[in-house]
Amino acid sequence: MVGKTYRHAVTALNSLQSNYANIMAIRQTGDRKNTMALLEMHEWSRRIGYSASDFNKLNIVHITGTKGKGSTAAFTSSILRQYKEQLPRIGLYTSPHLKSVRERIRINGKPISEEKFAKYFFEVWDRLDKTTSSLDKFPHMIPGSKPGYFKFLTLLSFHTFIQEDCKSCIYEVGVGGELDSTNIIEKPIVCGVTLLGIDHTFMLGDTIEEIAWNKGGIFKPGAPAFTVEKQPPEGLTVLKERAKERRTTLTEVSPFKQLQNVKLGIAGEFQKSNASLAVILASEILHTSNILNEKIRCNSNALIPEKFIIGLQNTKWEGRCQVLERGKDAWYIDGAHTKDSMVAASTWFRNTARLSKRKKILLFNQQSRDANALVNNLYSSVSPEITFDDVIFTTNVTWKSGSYSADLVSMNTSQEDVEKLKVQESLAKNWSKIDGNRAQTHVTANIEEANELIETLYDEPVDIFVTGSLHLVGGLLVVFDRIDVK
Repeated sequence: MVGKTYRHAVTALNSLQSNYANIMAIRQTGDRKNTMALLEMHEWSRRIGYSASDFNKLNIVHITGTKGKGSTAAFTSSILRQYKEQLPRIGLYTSPHLKSVRERIRINGKPISEEKFAKYFFEVWDRLDKTTSSLDKFPHMIPGSKPGYFKFLTLLSFHTFIQEDCKSCIYEVGVGGELDSTNIIEKPIVCGVTLLGIDHTFMLGDTIEEIAWNKGGIFKPGAPAFTVEKQPPEGLTVLKERAKERRTTLTEVSPFKQLQNVKLGIAGEFQKSNASLAVILASEILHTSNILNEKIRCNSNALIPEKFIIGLQNTKWEGRCQVLERGKDAWYIDGAHTKDSMVAASTWFRNTARLSKRKKILLFNQQSRDANALVNNLYSSVSPEITFDDVIFTTNVTWKSGSYSADLVSMNTSQEDVEKLKVQESLAKNWSKIDGNRAQTHVTANIEEANELIETLYDEPVDIFVTGSLHLVGGLLVVFDRIDVK
């Protein structure tokens, strides 16, 4: 490695991404499970100087689910940060990121600095370069080999949080739970499961039951588990079976009545459920740490301490039900990319913007999931109260030059489809069909061009709904940052 700056670290990290061809080759085998995944994580950890038991000192909250796990993690972190005298450093590991990969590894709510990211990144990188594996057990781990992108970041998070002496850490599962890289965690203090839905079917299965089985894989003996209410019944049944199998308990958390009139830091009525789950998860940590004498009861009438309320009100989570006022226009931003999250985000936009008399613009991107189905979910959720005057379908490429922002390089989608705008053209045709050609549709090759198009469409103030992927949201925020610097 020639240099060891943050930019060098990002370049090295991007080299660990799986490219689209490799992903499709694996999918064609039909093999959903990499049963060696956790054994490999133990081996990678050993090679950088840790055993899984070392991570127990981080007093971990482990969170999985399909929708809302990032928000729940952010709420939990914000609550715990209100007890900074007893818990001076709280770690938070989430994915994906919006603008900078540093967002995935936070301490006290803030992404670690570029300097610390580079420092800890190359400590892990260099240790992997200097150590070897048993080729009998791990024949593919040749000297100098590295884990994939997400696994490396998971290792980096453990190393960072231990070096920074974090007193408690919140870990959001990447995909599923059973074989997720974060499931190397042996003794979490508490586990949480947000709303289940259909997503990542290749890896997790096609049914709610299969997905619930995977999510329940994070349950550990003696670590109580909690979940939101109104789970799909068949999924809840499987979660309960998994809890029993793992010798722990699973308790449903109803929204606290005390939160009905509280303005949460993350907008959206559905966030009351995530915030209530976060209250219970934080309570378990604080009680275990002898900071709270009694745990908060899973009763909708239970009283929530004032510090918890402040934490929920102060939670910040960009790209989720976020409203940005820029010049004359209002931007409604949510990176929803599953059916359930799209319905929730579109309903939030409908309820928030329907009284506005402004013209409405939709900016949408989704490159890899069933994009047309998501658009149909969006349309049915906003109609008939909201009608769009213009609809723009873009790729997730950041700049007009055809390049990505360095932290947003994506190698896991078909470059040919992106260059030929195949998905975007298909979406435009689908929208015209379901909308009866009422809106003017546009296709752009990148996010910067889409933003410039919006600036030229109307002289009057407009409302813009941005959704479909976190890649779009992150890229747009990066474009805004460059504009604001000029």
